[in-house]
Amino acid sequence: MRAVARRLPLILLPPSEGKAPGGSGAPWAPGRMTVDVDDRRVEVLEDLARAMRGNESSRQRLLGVRGAALAAATTANRSVREAPTMPAIERYTGVLYDELDHASLPAPSRRRLGTSVLILSGLWGVVAPGDPVPDYKLKMSATLGRGPRLSTRWVEPVSDALDRIVGGRAVWNLLPREHDAAWRPSRPVDQVSVEFLEPGRSGALVAVSHWNKLLKGALVRHLLAEPSTTIDDLADWEHPLGFRLDRSRTREDRGRTVVSMVRSS
Repeated sequence: MRAVARRLPLILLPPSEGKAPGGSGAPWAPGRMTVDVDDRRVEVLEDLARAMRGNESSRQRLLGVRGAALAAATTANRSVREAPTMPAIERYTGVLYDELDHASLPAPSRRRLGTSVLILSGLWGVVAPGDPVPDYKLKMSATLGRGPRLSTRWVEPVSDALDRIVGGRAVWNLLPREHDAAWRPSRPVDQVSVEFLEPGRSGALVAVSHWNKLLKGALVRHLLAEPSTTIDDLADWEHPLGFRLDRSRTREDRGRTVVSMVRSS
């Protein structure tokens, strides 16, 4: 990554289940992605190819879909080394990425996107927004063959890569648990994670589930627009769905600071 990235916070995101079809870029090949973890990428690609030669039942268990969705996922995975690519930020089309809406970002935010955001992927390990990605389907929690979960297989190369990239940068860790498991920093890192809470049926605060990805997408837009944002600065952020920082709920968990954005009603 360019030197300017050292002056910006790092934002860690998961990929999306939803992916845009097609593409016009050349097929993926080693050496074409920003972060070089190609040795492990090739291993995982080879294991995925073997898994896609399995029967329908085994492919269904691996990919977590059936019927037409399984057929489409199998086709994509079988051709992943030859398929056309598009930039990751265009390939991923889930709720988080729809809310981030990179195409509508002001020019300064779009520039920061390329140097501030990294995506942790079950197939590719570490992906930058501009990296060429073909259509595929593979969860970080999946197990290929007799090996461990992909999150475990990625720990060493992902952690080594992020150790070099993070340096002294602040990290906004917006990863779900299965992706977060692929990163084990070798030294303390200034990490912030964010949870979104709202009153449940009993009145007690509960974690937002359905809208969690949308809320994170809105937060990423804000962080790209205001890269110097601190935890305290979130108190002044006008979240589009009315969530506000509750300083009293800030806590330390596994070496990171967890902050709570709460919707009162």
